[in-house]
Amino acid sequence: MFGFWGKKKSDDDNGVSADFQRELMQEVMKTELLRIKALVVTALVLGVIVTIVYFFATEAVTRVWHGNLTPLYLYSIIGPFILFEWWVHGAIQRHMKRGGDLPLYRRYIGALIETSMPTLALALHIDSMGSVAALGFVAPMSYFIFIILSTLRLDFWLSTFTGAVAATQLFCMAKFYHPSADADPGIFYAGARSLIVLVCGVLAGAVGHQLRRQFEASIKAATARDRITNLFGQHVSPQVVERLMAEGTKTDSDIRRVAVMFVDFRSFTAGARTRTPQEVVDRLDGAFAVLVDILDRHGGIVNKFLGDGFLALFGAPLEAPDPAHRAVAAAREMLEANARVNEGASWPLRIGIGIHIGEVVAGSIGSPRRKEYTVIGDTVNFASRLEALNKDFNSQFLISEAVRDALGEACGDAVSLGEVEVRGYERPMAVWRLG
Repeated sequence: MFGFWGKKKSDDDNGVSADFQRELMQEVMKTELLRIKALVVTALVLGVIVTIVYFFATEAVTRVWHGNLTPLYLYSIIGPFILFEWWVHGAIQRHMKRGGDLPLYRRYIGALIETSMPTLALALHIDSMGSVAALGFVAPMSYFIFIILSTLRLDFWLSTFTGAVAATQLFCMAKFYHPSADADPGIFYAGARSLIVLVCGVLAGAVGHQLRRQFEASIKAATARDRITNLFGQHVSPQVVERLMAEGTKTDSDIRRVAVMFVDFRSFTAGARTRTPQEVVDRLDGAFAVLVDILDRHGGIVNKFLGDGFLALFGAPLEAPDPAHRAVAAAREMLEANARVNEGASWPLRIGIGIHIGEVVAGSIGSPRRKEYTVIGDTVNFASRLEALNKDFNSQFLISEAVRDALGEACGDAVSLGEVEVRGYERPMAVWRLG
């Protein structure tokens, strides 16, 4: 990448990856396409204006151009110019499809050809109006169209080059092109006008350079965010990543009504004893992949993996309508999916699921150096105890009375197991079986 003064910097100097460079290159080429379209539209508008003036303002043609304005003259400039711009447009698109960049020398050649177009128009004006009148009319100002749009190249030196070409050609036309008996405007007159044009080119380059830096900053931020999300999202839910990145270092916790789901694979440890560690990991990864995909579809997240099980949440860190309904629907689908996976599997797995709903304290909890987004409260504890009861009842899916009440008529197949002694609780708790 070229710095402000053209010195090539390595990727290591900038700490910029090849992916970043490709992304930046694509963005720069997109702005180049936008610049070309703007030039083509401007040329077409000018052609229409010239045609209207020629046919509907004949007095002005006679007075200003001494009757010498012929649209065909300007069409002979505008037509090839538009064809040239569309050719460049196609060349850029072809390079973008191949993932390559337009060679730098072609950009400078293109800038030279483009900026010479106003010079040809100025020559036609001088021929018809005289040099003094033509230099004070609109043709010299058309250089500024190219200088302003050169900012979309996002290259300081290309904009400066555009300004330099415009300034040089304007100076030469003012000082040396006098086909009629017009007086020489003088070197100060020609030089002062050209200097302003050159300064505008430099300023356009500075603006383009600043825009490029903002592009770089935006792409770096987006790339870093994607990298963090992809990496961090392998350890916690992407929803948690989004919340933590949005909150930054804020550690405030809030109270939420959440459906808490605990999932555990029954007798997994016993089955793992007769298999290699790689077989254990592969089987667990495959099972988790199916279950987590179901959770995602129902708006749940895996808050943490717990060996051969996990804790899932519905309603945190992001609000979710009807968390109980979502959790139960996800659990039913998980049981069905696991049954399908078990068909013909050499190592079938049996799932135990427990769901409870209630208020929890949700937030980033831990030491100042390392924190974890989690939920705390009796709701979490009871959901864990509920899942463990599956072993006692030889069941797969148990819910609390709070979940049963939240579901209402949608839970017509729930079977009451009565008031059950739950470890850690002084009085028996109502438990219901589903599935």
